[in-house]
Amino acid sequence: MNTQNSKILLIYTGGTIGMIKDYETGVLRAFEFENIYHRIPELSHLDCVIDSVSFEKAIDSSDMNPRHWINIAETIENNYDVYDGFVVLHGSDTMSYSASALSFMLENLAKPVIFTGSQLPIGDLRTDAKENLITSIQLAALKENGQSVIQEVGLYFEYKLYRGNRTTKINAENFQAFVSMNYPTLAESGVHLKVNKQHLLRSEGRQSLKVWKEFDQNVAVVKLFPGITEKILNGFFDIPDLKAVILETYGSGNAPTEKWFLNSIEKAIQKGIHIVNVTQCSGGSVILGKYEASEHLRRMGIINGKDITTEAAVTKMMILLKKIVFDNSLKIRFEENICGEI
Repeated sequence: MNTQNSKILLIYTGGTIGMIKDYETGVLRAFEFENIYHRIPELSHLDCVIDSVSFEKAIDSSDMNPRHWINIAETIENNYDVYDGFVVLHGSDTMSYSASALSFMLENLAKPVIFTGSQLPIGDLRTDAKENLITSIQLAALKENGQSVIQEVGLYFEYKLYRGNRTTKINAENFQAFVSMNYPTLAESGVHLKVNKQHLLRSEGRQSLKVWKEFDQNVAVVKLFPGITEKILNGFFDIPDLKAVILETYGSGNAPTEKWFLNSIEKAIQKGIHIVNVTQCSGGSVILGKYEASEHLRRMGIINGKDITTEAAVTKMMILLKKIVFDNSLKIRFEENICGEI
């Protein structure tokens, strides 16, 4: 594996990683990615070409939405034949949502798209930004026998590359901000860069990249908690134009067995609202029917989210609502593994 002659495009959307501290004033200002070799001379050792493009207006990741996902995807689409890999610089708060969305949008992807960011600005004394950026570029540039080693959407943070649609942000203060509880790491950076090839997705055939650009945002996330009332639950299900609910249940997919609760779920399904059962736990899977507390949901035809993350479930549903014409097909398609998310 080597990075020789690879061309990498950095796509800066916003976030902490794109800021640098002026030590004379203490003020944070935008990092000049066009002068990246001057700012980070270590990159010259990678023996690859690095170009950059930035959003017209850098956005805080809290403002991320499907319109921005389309912007990122179109930038990749328009430059796909020119570059060997892409590194998306993104605020960490919603990075798992964006990485999940892009994994579903970029069909037949055969090149790396690596999301990364940082907890501290790139010019800070103890920053994690420099290592995250350098290693993300190196991973995106890796080739073997003329082919990209990584051919999927990944998320790199604090020495580990994860499958993007398997990640969740768990810490706002530690450098190790993300986890992938239900899938092993794709690569790890230590004294040596170790790529776990057995865990990587491989593109099938030589199909051309297709980019999906339509989302239905009539999706809600409902987290169960002890004491949730019929009025509150029905308030969600009565939202005008609501089409789907990601229901965060307990443990392996368990929910209250009280009659009012089951009636609310059944009425929502009868109204045509798609309900996906995902676990609130960071790791583990929904196993419908394992306990009586989930058997009722299984019989009603609720969608089994298995071990999908909430972030991936939301973005997958937004896309499938636009892709799938017949309601009965949506359940089948959602429960299928599309790009390593289940």
